[in-house]
Amino acid sequence: MKIVLAGIVARYPFGGVTWCSLMYLLGLRALGHEVLYIEDTGECVYDPERDEISTDPSYGTRYIHDALEPFGLGDRWSFVNYDGTYHGLSREAVRAFCSDADLFVNLSGGSWFWRDEYAAIPRRVFVDSDPVFTQLAIAKGEPWYVDFFRGFDRLFTFGANIGTQASDVPTGEFEWRHTWQPVVTELWRPTEGPTRDRFTTVMTWKTESFADVDGNKDREFLGFLDLPAQTHARFELAVNGPMELLAEHGWAPIEAMGVSRSLWEYRDFIQSSKAEFGIAKHAYVSRRSGWFSDRTECYLAAGRPALVQDTGWTDHLPAGMGLVAFSTVEEALEGLRRIECDYQAHAEAAARIASDHFDATRVLPRFLEEALS
Repeated sequence: MKIVLAGIVARYPFGGVTWCSLMYLLGLRALGHEVLYIEDTGECVYDPERDEISTDPSYGTRYIHDALEPFGLGDRWSFVNYDGTYHGLSREAVRAFCSDADLFVNLSGGSWFWRDEYAAIPRRVFVDSDPVFTQLAIAKGEPWYVDFFRGFDRLFTFGANIGTQASDVPTGEFEWRHTWQPVVTELWRPTEGPTRDRFTTVMTWKTESFADVDGNKDREFLGFLDLPAQTHARFELAVNGPMELLAEHGWAPIEAMGVSRSLWEYRDFIQSSKAEFGIAKHAYVSRRSGWFSDRTECYLAAGRPALVQDTGWTDHLPAGMGLVAFSTVEEALEGLRRIECDYQAHAEAAARIASDHFDATRVLPRFLEEALS
């Protein structure tokens, strides 16, 4: 098949975001499909060198090319700037690819336009990586937003409980099917064990998106703020948040951009870590969404155990060895103790979970079957 994947790599030029799109592209190509990456959000890019949203797309377009080129995809992308100009492949080349494409995959709002060439592709699917927020935004009934989602044949979400009795998130007229982020696990296997005795994560303290939904990560994190003082485990957070506050409470924060400027820095940070300690957004937890982090999947694929907050994902994934859930401070402390006491067994179990549940060769065939059904 010929597949167009729309993503947000230039809009958010960070390692974790980039891996999400890249592993779809690589996983689909490995299954024998021809892929093209499109970015057409109508928004300007974030330029970290200037630390600003910029009307000049050159940082973003360089970033896309540098991320895709090592994998033989350096000529398989096109970025549409806010002013309608095309970078990478021309509009004519994009239209030619779309003219006989079989599937359009919109990942996380990689395009907010129904251009004729996208709408004409026989099957069109949306992949929601931000459950709860997406559904609540649709529920407001803004006509253009609702109509946008009506343009898809299938809607997928990383929230395993969305649309089920386990979660009270409204879905209205839409049916949401569950999928996981596919991981190309062989790209995450490290050549050695962890080089730092640290439980780590990469996180955004608070986002400005969906500002009317009280659902950010800061609200959940404050409930665990004193955790380092209650355990001998050591932590390191790559975060854009209140550095002084976190340092005062023993979290050893570092700037998130320092480990997210590229695919490779992001992967190195995860592979060098001992394990992950992960807090979820309040909306994911309070609405029992079943969301599971693509970042945590990468920790597991690297053979790094993960101790992560339960959002309802325990209804769908094995929890206890390699992947440990918590909802309270007491459960987090117990999880830390268990991982520390039998680290090697947890590390081996982590890699097995990644292979069994998240490997692209398992996730994508089912995704395609449902997308085309």
